[in-house]
Amino acid sequence: MSANEKLVNRIRAALETVPKVKEKTMFSGITFMVDDKMCISVGPDRLMLRIDPGKQDELVELEGCKPVVMKGRKMKSYIHVDESVLQTKKKLDYWIGLALDYNPKAKRSRR
Repeated sequence: MSANEKLVNRIRAALETVPKVKEKTMFSGITFMVDDKMCISVGPDRLMLRIDPGKQDELVELEGCKPVVMKGRKMKSYIHVDESVLQTKKKLDYWIGLALDYNPKAKRSRR
């Protein structure tokens, strides 16, 4: 599986004015790092977003949103959002905004 190029390009455009953005190949797609922290990852038909853990339960109730589960464990602060609910710029910007809002508070990964 690889990243959806159309969705990658939409994310690039949305992050154009955001400082300290880098792209990395990871999670079977393209991940956008903001200030050296994972923020948004684009897969074949979804986004993975790092969001405020206090909003996770509320957000997964929304259409097209579900928690990220790895090795049978729900990952705190990470959600998947299906491409099907990202059809308009306004909807995409909403989800990107949640990830960008949390980014300054997110901890950096250990290297």
